[in-house]
Formats: sequence, C-alpha cells, structure tokens
Amino acid sequence: MNVAIIDVGTNSTRLLVAAVRQGRLERRLERRTNVTRLGEGVDGTGRLAPDAVARVLAACESYRKAIDEHGADRVVAVLTSAVRDAENGADLERELRERFGFEATTISGEREARLTFLGATSARSHAEPLMVLDIGGGSTEIVVGSQSRVEFFVSTQIGSVRFTERFLHADPPAEHELAACRAAVAEELAAAVPDEVRDRPAAGVAVAGTPTSFAAIDLDLDPYDPDRVDGHRLSLERCEQILARLAAAPVAERRRIRGLHPDRAPTIVAGGATLVEAMRLFSLTEIEVSEHDILDGAALEAAESARKST
Repeated sequence: MNVAIIDVGTNSTRLLVAAVRQGRLERRLERRTNVTRLGEGVDGTGRLAPDAVARVLAACESYRKAIDEHGADRVVAVLTSAVRDAENGADLERELRERFGFEATTISGEREARLTFLGATSARSHAEPLMVLDIGGGSTEIVVGSQSRVEFFVSTQIGSVRFTERFLHADPPAEHELAACRAAVAEELAAAVPDEVRDRPAAGVAVAGTPTSFAAIDLDLDPYDPDRVDGHRLSLERCEQILARLAAAPVAERRRIRGLHPDRAPTIVAGGATLVEAMRLFSLTEIEVSEHDILDGAALEAAESARKST
C-alpha cells in the first residue's frame, strides 16, 4: 500500500510518500520539506497570518502533484502546534480537505508524541528504555518507552519559532537573551518531566529539523545527505560548540553555514538551546539523530487503519 503523509508544522510543511508492507515502511518514494513558518506570530496574536497560510497552501499544491504522480491509497495531513493554538486553525484544516482532498486532522500533543515515537522506533529494535525528543517550531515532545511501548510522554510549549519570538530579538542574540532562552527551556522541561522519568532512558534519539541540522553541520554536508544524517551521533560537547557558533553569527551569516538550510537560520538557535537542555536534563553525553519521525509514524498508522477497514 502506498500512503502519503503531509506534516503541517509550525516551522515547516513536509511530505512523505511511502510504500508500506506488513507494518513496515518498505520504501520511501518521495520526501520533501518546505520551511513555511506557519507559526510566525501565532504566539503573540493567537491567529495564523494570511501570508503564512499562503506559504503552506503553495507547498501543499506542489505536494498534491507529487502524490498524484506516485499514486497513494490514502493521503493524510496532520496539523500540529501552530494550528492547535490558532483561533483560525480550523479554517486551514478545512481548506486542505476541500482544496486538495487531504484527510486533514489537527492532532493533539499526545497523539503527536505517540506518532513520533512510533516513527522513530520503527526502524530499530531496542529492549532498553529510550528517550525520543521531537523539537518543533511551536512544541517539543518527549517520549520514553521501549519495544514500541510508550511509558511516558509530554508535549510542551517549547518551540524554536515560539522561543525565538519570545527571547531572541537582537541579531545575533545578546548573551542575556540566549541565557534567558536556555533558562526558560530548562525550567519548562524540568517541570514537564518527573525525576524518576529522567533516570529511566539508557539512550536518546532526536528527530526533526534542529537535530538533523546539527548533524549536517557536524558532518559539514553540502548537499544534505539523509543517509549520513540518519544514525549520526552528536555529543553534548559538540552540540554546545555548534550552538555557540550559531548564536554568535548574525542570521545572514548563519544562512551560509554548511549543513544548515538557509530558511532554518532564523530559528535554529532556540532549537539548539532546546536540544542541549534536553540532553542535560536526561544526563545524556550523546544523542542519536534520526530521519524517522512523525511522518513515518503517521504513514504506518494510516496503512494499518486502511488494512483494518478492508
């Protein structure tokens, strides 16, 4: 069965078209990412801006064409933090259904966390408790579990777009701004994750644009190579070094750093602060970066749902 998944996130809109067989992603037929910044201003206004919505719709129009070229038995769109938070989020959900024929749903933080864990663990076997970290533009999910069984999850209001708008105003950020951002991340994470959960995981996996960007910078990749990024291990020390480098550079200079997509430059510092503080919270000296995330989890769920309905 071929399934297509569109992830409408706070910072990026992404597409995965995949062949699923017997509960596993057999082949990725198409994967695309557009940094659409849907959540721009939502933290302050509570609404999706018209220009931001237009960027998402333009990306989805090109995705619809790609989906039609491959063919898909199901086309599912999952909308996350920015749409959950926006007064007019339901308008975008409805337009995706009516204009493109997507099965569009705004998912809860709980479902987002569970789908991320399913995707991140789909290509690996692990008996030990594992922490999966998903750093988004408007929210950050932390899931702890083993053998595809979730033992703990939380969806926080920490996000690379949200915290950039709240804390990082100078270009490059002033030292006190970065310190305030990191302190806020650390405080919210500590409040969200009980002490006994922090001691449970033996290893960590990080997904989404921030950790994959850090891996690409560490590997000095140009162009981006998902096969090299997937499974790359980042030490806490190296993450601190990359964060310091990014925070010291103006946005225009950040855009030229090898391994970093230029459109991620404005929000990567807040994302990096979240990555570092999450590793510190769980006392992880290193973390594995994965290309398998909510897209994979939603694809597996969509295929299983279709199978059960036939």
